[in-house]
Amino acid sequence: MDLSHITQEEFEKIEAYLNNQLSSAELVAFEKSLKTDTDFKTKVDDIKTVLQGIETQALKEQLNVFHDEIAKTPSNTQAKNTKVHTINWKRLLVAAALIIAAGSIWILKDNSNEHLYAKYFSPDPGLPTMMSSTDNYAFYDAMVNYKQGDYKTAITKWETLQKTKPNNDTLSYFIGVAYLANKNEKIAIPLLEKVSKNPEFALVNDAYYYLGLAYLKAENIKKAKASLQNSTIDNSKALLSELND
Repeated sequence: MDLSHITQEEFEKIEAYLNNQLSSAELVAFEKSLKTDTDFKTKVDDIKTVLQGIETQALKEQLNVFHDEIAKTPSNTQAKNTKVHTINWKRLLVAAALIIAAGSIWILKDNSNEHLYAKYFSPDPGLPTMMSSTDNYAFYDAMVNYKQGDYKTAITKWETLQKTKPNNDTLSYFIGVAYLANKNEKIAIPLLEKVSKNPEFALVNDAYYYLGLAYLKAENIKKAKASLQNSTIDNSKALLSELND
């Protein structure tokens, strides 16, 4: 669903309403708009549909995991299969013991890196959306999608805009962080590397920080540390300290 007709301010107000976070006065004004403004009511319904879809997808993914576990568990009526699963489970225990004995330090380190990434990564908050700015409407239109967590749509719109502005560092940066937020660090890395090489770029410290996170996710610790060292952001220093421990 395309939500480009909804401003960031409207989205935040509608989200607050759906989460019961409006004050009494705000709630009265909001519900009055619902009754008198058909277009506004449509926007509220659209946002509600999108948020419900996100929740449904999350539940579906959890159920899929649950069903997979059920499928792996033999029933009481399948005696032969039960025996096979028991034998395989014992073999897996033996194999796991051998792996732990041979490389437990590597496994712990790998898990630690994943934990650090999860601890320090949060999407760039983006720029304030100024939808009334006709000169940069296309950019801020995509920014609304980005702030709503629709990274795929934001990337598509920004990449279309980038064809006419291939050397725009701001575009490259936000496309890069959008790819990283969309769990695609391989594409994010070259984009963030490009903008981090420009010391005049206003978001260069942020670029180095997210580049460090992208390398961390890609398990290239050496380059992750090098990137973080070039950023003056507090989180960069804190993450670098934990990587050096």
